[in-house]
Amino acid sequence: MSLFNVMNIATTGMSAESVRLNTTASNIANANSVSSSIDETYRARKPVFAAEMQRAIDDQTAGTGVKVLGIVESDRPLQMEYNPGHPMADKDGYIYKPNVNVVEEMADMMSASKAYETNVQVADTTKRIFRRVLQLGQGQ
Repeated sequence: MSLFNVMNIATTGMSAESVRLNTTASNIANANSVSSSIDETYRARKPVFAAEMQRAIDDQTAGTGVKVLGIVESDRPLQMEYNPGHPMADKDGYIYKPNVNVVEEMADMMSASKAYETNVQVADTTKRIFRRVLQLGQGQ
């Protein structure tokens, strides 16, 4: 595996983790939102990743990057609360809250942050190796 492949894997990993961090931040930001209908209620979102295996097979390389296939909404049930005095209550007195679990989202955010940090370290180490190889080529 060449150093260029290592750098590609690290940069695509950073990009994917950035999407994951942004999605998690959006979920946390909307965790306490309220709606008067099921259709308008915010639903937790999760990114879907895939290794770029086919490209690796076609290029006959050992390493693969990460590709963000999309972002999907959670199918967990929404929280329904009887609160007839709330200004957003529907005709039956119910309000609807997102299906966001803040504890899970915080754990996901910490995991994504660590994964991003690890990819940064891999890219930095690769850059130092590139620099050292160039110095060796100059006879230093």
